Amino acid sequence: MRVGLPTTDESQPSGKHRLARGALTTRGVVFLVVSAAAPLSILAGVGPLAISVGGVGAPVSYLAAGAVLAIFAVGFTAMAKHVRSAGAFYAYVARGLGSPMGLAAAVLALVCYNALQIGMYGLLAVQVQGTLLGLGYDVPWPVIAIVAIFLVWALGHRGVEVGAKVLAVLLTAETAILLLMALGVLAHGGADGLDAASFTPHAIFNPGVGAALTLGFAAFMGFESTALYRKEARAPERTIPRATFIAVGSMALVYGFIMWAVVQAFGSANAQQIASANTTDMFFIAVQKYVGVWASNAMHLLIITSIYAAQLAFHNAINRYVYALSEDRVLPAWMGTVHSRLHSPYRAGQVQSMLALLVVCVFALLGLDPYHNLLIWVNSPAVVGLIALQALTAISVVAYFVRTKPRGASRWVVPAAALASILLIGATLLMVKNINLITNAGPAINAVLVAVTPVSLIVGVLLAWRLRALRPDVYACVGRDTEGPKVPVQRLTTRATRMAPGPVFEGSTG
Repeated sequence: MRVGLPTTDESQPSGKHRLARGALTTRGVVFLVVSAAAPLSILAGVGPLAISVGGVGAPVSYLAAGAVLAIFAVGFTAMAKHVRSAGAFYAYVARGLGSPMGLAAAVLALVCYNALQIGMYGLLAVQVQGTLLGLGYDVPWPVIAIVAIFLVWALGHRGVEVGAKVLAVLLTAETAILLLMALGVLAHGGADGLDAASFTPHAIFNPGVGAALTLGFAAFMGFESTALYRKEARAPERTIPRATFIAVGSMALVYGFIMWAVVQAFGSANAQQIASANTTDMFFIAVQKYVGVWASNAMHLLIITSIYAAQLAFHNAINRYVYALSEDRVLPAWMGTVHSRLHSPYRAGQVQSMLALLVVCVFALLGLDPYHNLLIWVNSPAVVGLIALQALTAISVVAYFVRTKPRGASRWVVPAAALASILLIGATLLMVKNINLITNAGPAINAVLVAVTPVSLIVGVLLAWRLRALRPDVYACVGRDTEGPKVPVQRLTTRATRMAPGPVFEGSTG
């Protein structure tokens, strides 16, 4: 079985078959990235759980996670100036630690992004099913999930620019309802008057805040996908770093502020107890009390659109990972085919949607629960894997800048990346330790879920070794920049290369 397919000039994206260059401004990239985090769904769906385990210090866990990721972003965005591939984590790790670890990162990224995207169909189905039940319609959750898969595919097929515009509207609406709730709390002075108990040493160093930090990091999932839109961004050397810092900073501030406002809505003395008793509807109670019944109804509707926005954002991110791997010939060339008119990697979108359909159908046929099984079990290993992937990327940044010493690089890049790697490794271990907090499953299931990360990395390394043995021309291109001219070199004469003719380029990353 051969890994990767030979390419010809027709199979490579070129001319009108390339991704839409310059289609995204900084604002467009920010909307794509923040929408993937689904702020309303994360806060209303998981925020009460963070308060129930972390107490009134829970808002600090979101600020702390944002601070760690901002430090990570220093090195991450610095790499954007030196690695022009749309592969983000995959390309960065390949350039820093070599092809085997680069492909390990690629496999883990594809597994994690797909798990996040597909698992959330369970949450979307539950939310829509509950809304329809209130209207008198009992629709099976698999039907809702399948319709949602089609709607995500349809809009993703239209291209990233159309998706960014839709996400801008949806993200604005969900952020507005959260801020309206917070302003209502401030206007009424909260339940017992406003206070800063969340930021006192007693609250911050409460052992439960460490567990809540796990949920804090989960709230930022997808922010790193800014780099995936490099080829479609205007002036990417400026747009990608700017969008990354705006996304991290805005999410941290909004998360911290909204979580503090919800604590004030019920009073610092009672918030943890109320959150434990009302994990699923704490935010709805708050918005109904301080704004009105109409706002609670609007929040129920906007949670659905929030999840849809996250689905679309992750769908787009996955497609661009597949596109980058197809350009490097690690994946078959046809998977990276770009639509001649819409400039979207539509074949990758078809494959991703079919995978989502398959997973949803399997869970439905096995009679598993859409929330506790499809959402929680599928999403949990993805959260662990992406934090581990961020740590691996930070280590790669250190290796790359120490080895190459690029001219003009800031002296803060290596220290920031080194610190970020330590903090992110700690966050990964903390998440593994508290995995039961998210899954509420037994030790055996938790062990399987945690094992997804190391297994994915091992599969990626084995894939790289196979490429090195059977397709050295492809192996030599792993993680290379795909912009600009590529210089042909003398064709290798191994049996594997003769079996798979195609262009061979200079350089090696491994």
